Amino acid sequence: MTGRPLTVLVVGATGSIGRLVVAEALRRGHGVRALVRDASRAGRILPAPTALVVGDLTKPATLEPAVEAIDAIVFTHGSGTREADVRDIDYAGVANILTALDGRRVRIALMTAVGTTRPGTPYAAWKRRAERLVRASGDPYTIVRPGWFDYNDAGQRAILLRQGDTEQSGTPADEAIARDEIARVLVDSLTNPAAERLTFELVANEGAEQDDLTPVFSALTPDAPDALDGAEDSPNAPLADEPQRFRDDREAIARLRERAS
Repeated sequence: MTGRPLTVLVVGATGSIGRLVVAEALRRGHGVRALVRDASRAGRILPAPTALVVGDLTKPATLEPAVEAIDAIVFTHGSGTREADVRDIDYAGVANILTALDGRRVRIALMTAVGTTRPGTPYAAWKRRAERLVRASGDPYTIVRPGWFDYNDAGQRAILLRQGDTEQSGTPADEAIARDEIARVLVDSLTNPAAERLTFELVANEGAEQDDLTPVFSALTPDAPDALDGAEDSPNAPLADEPQRFRDDREAIARLRERAS
């Protein structure tokens, strides 16, 4: 996948990160398809080369046109912190897109958040379950957990990747990253082999942004094949303790992978 332009589906394309992902993917020569609910509104927000496909993450039957003949997906959608919204949109959106793919292999970049593995946080638990579905899909993926958007200083542009999700204060003390750098990492991961099967937190240090992220990706530990969680994550959410809805979704997506292989 590294030597040719991709057809990239952006989920959450009209959001503050999604718009930047669209722009960055176009800048790199990829074809961009945006899943949108309102084509008229999206057309005023997104640049003209973007192909708009109308669909609803909560309605699986509307998603097949969006995933037809794509090479990659960037998930940037987010609904806030209400558990019901994160369950029914953030999590279910990933489950429904993976189901619509019907086992076809694509490259995935999923944006969640720092603190996703924090115990006792219901909305974070559903984000973690979305990560687990992506791992279960068998597709090549990168899972990016950004720090706080735009709390970085002007000179804080050196991209830093951490693992283990150890900063869990739920405040900007967990460190920060600029929105355009989040977009850059998500898009870069689609064609950089060093980013495959990585789960990491994304923040910034003082200094200039790196021209090449390959050494930064290469310094991390890839997730184990068929892993439930990220390579350095605390195993504090056993599969047996997960809700039946998630376990059913995970098994269904794994079956699609096996059937297609």
